[in-house]
Amino acid sequence: MAVNLRGKSYLKLLDFTPAEIRYLLDLSKDFKSMKRSGVPHKYLDGKNIVLLFEKTSTRTRCSFEVAGRDLGMGVTYLDPGSSQMGKKESIPDTARVLGRMYDGIEYRGYSQQLVEELAKYSGVPVWNGLTDQFHPTQMLADLLTIEEKLGRLKGVNFTYMGDARNNMGNSLMIGAAKMGMDFVGLAPKELFPSKELVDEMKEVAKTTGATITLTENIDDVKGADVIYTDVWVSMGEEDQFAERIKLLEPYRVNAEMMAKTDNPDCIFLHCLPSFHDLETAVGRDIHEKFGLTEMEVSDEVFRSPASKVFDEAENRMHTIKAVMVATIGRQ
Repeated sequence: MAVNLRGKSYLKLLDFTPAEIRYLLDLSKDFKSMKRSGVPHKYLDGKNIVLLFEKTSTRTRCSFEVAGRDLGMGVTYLDPGSSQMGKKESIPDTARVLGRMYDGIEYRGYSQQLVEELAKYSGVPVWNGLTDQFHPTQMLADLLTIEEKLGRLKGVNFTYMGDARNNMGNSLMIGAAKMGMDFVGLAPKELFPSKELVDEMKEVAKTTGATITLTENIDDVKGADVIYTDVWVSMGEEDQFAERIKLLEPYRVNAEMMAKTDNPDCIFLHCLPSFHDLETAVGRDIHEKFGLTEMEVSDEVFRSPASKVFDEAENRMHTIKAVMVATIGRQ
């Protein structure tokens, strides 16, 4: 059956079937091939999109801006100080106004409820660039990278280490379940995802052949094809560094952890930015306060041949093109 996503918002991977995700991944591959070959693809020429950012980002902003312009669209960027959204103007009113002027809206911020509200009232596709609960545009880039490097998704042993209840932990478990992967959430028990989401994904897994495992035991990394981690403290939670460091230090991805996989072909992924050295202001601040030279991943692993983080970052652009073309509709 043909996949038709025209007019549909992209708010969380839960809303999409495995067939729809496969369609988006295949479309992403087409756009990557065209970009690499220098083939013009202004499929959305004359359209306009607006990017609403409450949380700053390098990859999300650049991916949407370059993707939009490659597709022939006009792109407007609004930071928190550049609109009245939620201050002098309600979210429904903002959505209705933007929907009259733009063909698509991207939102990156804190509230999943807010992005859902934008989609409800705007009348145009809305794309979730990140909320506290989900990060669906990152998921497509991750899945594309895994398939490029390992040649498959189904049956891949995918291990996520760290805070398994944050937006990345939630989203990666969903993506793995939808695509028939074996998901291992390796984290302290207090940082496991919610029972409701785990139970829902176990039901999905019954139809796709996936498995869902939550464990505190780092030895359970054995057999991993992919190790994925994220920052220990998300934006806006900087007061939790001491607590998170104490909880998560045993789950740092270092050479010893990679060796525990007993798989020389295991790859390392990270959505970035990563605190793997002292070359950032935040890294130096953490070093001064806690004496750490690296946090969720060692510099050795980050810079190793196993690390595919920059391929992953590039793939944000190609997958975002696929989402925009599929939901706005090709000219």
